[in-house]
Amino acid sequence: MVEGSSVYVPEHFRETRIDVLRAFVERYPLGTLVAGTAHGIDANHIPMQWLPGSDGGPGLLRGHVARANPLWRQLPAGAPVLAIFIGPDQYVSPSWYPSKREHGRAVPTWNYATVHIQGLIRFIEDASWLREQIESLTDDHERERIHRWRISDAPEDYIAGMVRAIVGFEIPVSSIVGKFKGSQNRSAADRAGVAEALRAAGLPPQDVAQLAPGSGS
Repeated sequence: MVEGSSVYVPEHFRETRIDVLRAFVERYPLGTLVAGTAHGIDANHIPMQWLPGSDGGPGLLRGHVARANPLWRQLPAGAPVLAIFIGPDQYVSPSWYPSKREHGRAVPTWNYATVHIQGLIRFIEDASWLREQIESLTDDHERERIHRWRISDAPEDYIAGMVRAIVGFEIPVSSIVGKFKGSQNRSAADRAGVAEALRAAGLPPQDVAQLAPGSGS
């Protein structure tokens, strides 16, 4: 897997399994697309899809922005961008650690999971590409619904107008960094204490597993 240096990652928090990272982006698809323009740093919050590469490579991100958004005019083709995907996060109290009761040497921290993806962006105005992209994105998020909404449910002229109002983008992935900070630097007993507190707070099991891995949750 290709990695970069977009975020500080101690080795015990580093996630490198490509299937885990891809599943993470699928679960938390609303990314922050960060780019440097002539007007300064630009950040947009955009649902994206991470498509696997046909050659077994890291693949590409794709999505779209409103045509009224100046980003696609301000960035030249091949400009470097960073997409940040954020998953569960939680304040961690020292009182959750059994070791705190033994020696008191503990301070608060914050556990979280994030994936950073970098690449060179290109923008796409082709109407057929845009329609396929929004159909695919919609299908991804309607798949589990009982009453699924499809692009064909709306009038064709209305959809055509919506397509004209957006610009697509693709980002071939050149760098992937996963940071799952989940108390891996603590003892097994402390991780179990964090997991117990997270479960008591009502977090879903998958979030508990990310924020306190190896705790038996």
